[in-house]
Amino acid sequence: MKNGLEYPCSIPHPSVAENLDMDEMQLKGVIERGLFKGVMKFNEPLSGHTSLGIGGPVDIMVFPEDPLSLKNVLLVAEKENIPVIVIGAGTNLLPPDGRIEGIAVSLKAFRSIELTRDSDENNVVLYAGAGVPLPMLVNFARKYGYSGIEALAGIPGYVGGAVCMNAGSFGTEIRDVIVSVAMMNPHGEIVIAAKDKLEFSYRSAHLPAGSIILSANIMLRRDDPAEVDTRTKEFLNRKKAAQPLGELSAGCVFKNPQGNAAGRLIEAAGCKGMKTGGMEVSRMHANYFINKGGATCRDFIELMEAVKARVKAYSGIDLEPEVKILREKG
Repeated sequence: MKNGLEYPCSIPHPSVAENLDMDEMQLKGVIERGLFKGVMKFNEPLSGHTSLGIGGPVDIMVFPEDPLSLKNVLLVAEKENIPVIVIGAGTNLLPPDGRIEGIAVSLKAFRSIELTRDSDENNVVLYAGAGVPLPMLVNFARKYGYSGIEALAGIPGYVGGAVCMNAGSFGTEIRDVIVSVAMMNPHGEIVIAAKDKLEFSYRSAHLPAGSIILSANIMLRRDDPAEVDTRTKEFLNRKKAAQPLGELSAGCVFKNPQGNAAGRLIEAAGCKGMKTGGMEVSRMHANYFINKGGATCRDFIELMEAVKARVKAYSGIDLEPEVKILREKG
């Protein structure tokens, strides 16, 4: 595989194609036959695609522009038994330092927000693509006076990831506004699932194995734009005052135990400011680990285990990771 190799909907030069392995050749064929629109990269470092700034190279990374292009990639992956991972905005994600096997999918091109025909005088139902940044959706609702997601202001990531993780803040979760979700299964088939079929729970949604979220329909209430704007800004200011939003982090490291807060437990156990290599427990919010420069996946995991052990010794509570950890190839 060649570093920096990138095919924006084009066929590679024959001299390059000779050096491609079978997986790459299969995907090259998809491009050659005009079955893929978007960008395809090989040996792409995930450090440039994660909010932590950490991650080794993935075998193949694709940025499809439409569902058909995604389908054709998934069909190759299924035929060749290639693992597929969805990167999203790279928040809440910890890739390894070494090589990552398979195909990483980014749906950042799926970025449209539209009113659906189900909207009425009291409510609106918005179609939001999986690649819509959650802050963009919150700002859209704020601009037009649609109420229901003000409390999600300041949460990074894409809509797809927010649904997958049932993102939430200040007592509001994405499941509160979900109507339905469109997904693509590993066979390239599109499935529409109503809210009650997703079995949302704390920081998770029950999705069929191997499914990739394409879009979500959400229902919001029509309200006074000025009031929605005020509430959104209030929530965002509260978050800015308590969380290190401008730092390199993966968001909250641990899930909140029932009836408690992970950040409070970590702080009470004296972990604020603990450091391993370039990774440090935030002095602002203890449930955030900050990449202070040059941090590695190993640094993160070692710090996470040290914090977990100290909290266990202090409170008897086992903290459960919220961040998703990818495996290294091999």
